[in-house]
Amino acid sequence: MTINLTVAFAIAVLYSVGFYLLMQRSLMRILLGIVVLGHGSNLLLQIAGGPPGRPPMLDIARPEEMTDPLPQAMALTAIVITFALTTFLLALAYRSWTLLGHDEVRDDVEDRRIQRLEKRLEAGEDEDEDDSTEDEPAKEAAQ
Repeated sequence: MTINLTVAFAIAVLYSVGFYLLMQRSLMRILLGIVVLGHGSNLLLQIAGGPPGRPPMLDIARPEEMTDPLPQAMALTAIVITFALTTFLLALAYRSWTLLGHDEVRDDVEDRRIQRLEKRLEAGEDEDEDDSTEDEPAKEAAQ
């Protein structure tokens, strides 16, 4: 089985664009990235299925002439999964837009705390001092 270089290049471009959009902070760009990745996956599965052949039914065609139905079934599954993710991300984007007025994904508070801790450790401060100073307000609030 040979693959057309144009189709291989198209699959590579679809995956590249999809992953690039997936790494953005806007939910609409993430949504578009999921859709583009879904199209790339469908194209990859159809190419992996090989050339068209006879329907896979006994007494109609010989086994070597039959088409493998597995890539087609997997492509249908990929379509359903892409559709489900699309509707979920659309709902998230709509909720974010109505509550916050934008669809940007914010940084997680814990991620920012870990980044500050790593910067302090690189600067040469002791890890125990950082934990004790950050936990003092929390301990006071708990009492």
